[in-house]
Amino acid sequence: MEGREEEEGKITAVIEEEGGEEKEEEEEGSAAERGEDDCDDDEEEDGGDDGDEEEDDGDADQDAAVMKEKKTKRKAVGVASCADRKCIPGILYLGHVPPRFRPKHLRNLLSAYGEIGRIFLQPEDGLVRRRKKKSGLRRCDFTEGWVEFRDKRVAKRVAASLNNTPMGTRKRQRFSSDLWSIKYLHRFQWTHLSERLAYEQTVLQQRLRTEVSQAKRETNFYLNNVDKSAHMDTVRRKRQKDGQQVDERTWDFTQRQTEEEIQTKKKKKRDSVTQKHLSKARLIQQKSQSNVSLLAKIFNSKKSE
Repeated sequence: MEGREEEEGKITAVIEEEGGEEKEEEEEGSAAERGEDDCDDDEEEDGGDDGDEEEDDGDADQDAAVMKEKKTKRKAVGVASCADRKCIPGILYLGHVPPRFRPKHLRNLLSAYGEIGRIFLQPEDGLVRRRKKKSGLRRCDFTEGWVEFRDKRVAKRVAASLNNTPMGTRKRQRFSSDLWSIKYLHRFQWTHLSERLAYEQTVLQQRLRTEVSQAKRETNFYLNNVDKSAHMDTVRRKRQKDGQQVDERTWDFTQRQTEEEIQTKKKKKRDSVTQKHLSKARLIQQKSQSNVSLLAKIFNSKKSE
């Protein structure tokens, strides 16, 4: 028994040095061995009961199986969590998209740094495209874009290293004169982008509906006026045939004044104002002269006395 205990102590020391899961397995094995030894000792002392020995062995085997199942479950959970962490995607935002730049070019340039998922480039506005078509250009350029990397750590590294750097690695390579304008979007998911696009689409459809309804109202108003004028013409013709007097309506419009008429009006106002001031000045002067004569007479009479 003492020899066995020494061997078990050596085994536990080796297990402690190795650590982890092997330690637990060896401890279970040593516990099972101890249980067997205890059972053997009891058999020797008591004379041996086969039924008790079989029950103890069965319990030990069950405990070992349960512990192994728990360990395998923990390992599976750990592997699954690691896989989930690796598969968390990261999205990059492209603020500048050069002319004639397509999603295939973007995938070819960025696939060297990591695995790329979905790509979306925002096309130009419809008005810009119409102007280009009128000028003879049929190509469709893009204004901004989003790129999804399978691993967000790779996306962060790419955004930090490629921002404000040339797109092409060689001088003669395409888009070498343009610079990357990349930003990593924290806590941004592809669903947010799809929701934004759906919202913009609904706003555009609502705007088109309002424009169409406004055009319909204008056309209906014009057609109603045409019908009214046709009816009025028929009524006037009938009255003329019957010999009744028809009052023709005339539309009087006040024409806007020309610049010459405005200047003449202003001149007349100035002249009238100046004439009023002159007349007032003359009246005041006449009154002052009459007062001077009276004062002179008064003062002269006092002096003579």
